[in-house]
Amino acid sequence: MTDRDEIVDIAARYTWAIDTRDYGALADVFTPDAYALLGGEACHGLGAIQDRVARALDPLDASQHLVGSHVVDLGIEGNPDRARHRCQFQAQHCREGANYIVAGSYSDRFVRTADGWRIEHRVLDVTWTEGDLSVLRRG
Repeated sequence: MTDRDEIVDIAARYTWAIDTRDYGALADVFTPDAYALLGGEACHGLGAIQDRVARALDPLDASQHLVGSHVVDLGIEGNPDRARHRCQFQAQHCREGANYIVAGSYSDRFVRTADGWRIEHRVLDVTWTEGDLSVLRRG
């Protein structure tokens, strides 16, 4: 698998982990000291990221996050073990027959570790939303 393929795979593994509520699998996505800005909330460290996504998704009946339009820049800062990744996403959140869709982008910095590429910095930017926002507020 090429570096680019591995980075795109990590982006997909994030969606599978959160949609199946397998938050432990996020250890294969993020570095232990990763930073993420998710839904306006700053998360410092893997545990904080796991807690943030669990609080957002556990009350739902289901969610589905789809990622695409990946752009990978390898060797940033002149370092072959660092990369920049951007992708677009659409995420559907369902609860009690109501739906809420969020669309936007993830902007990531990756670092190659002994276990492979991992996200060390992620920012979620929302582009648009549609549906019943109360889906996220229930529970």
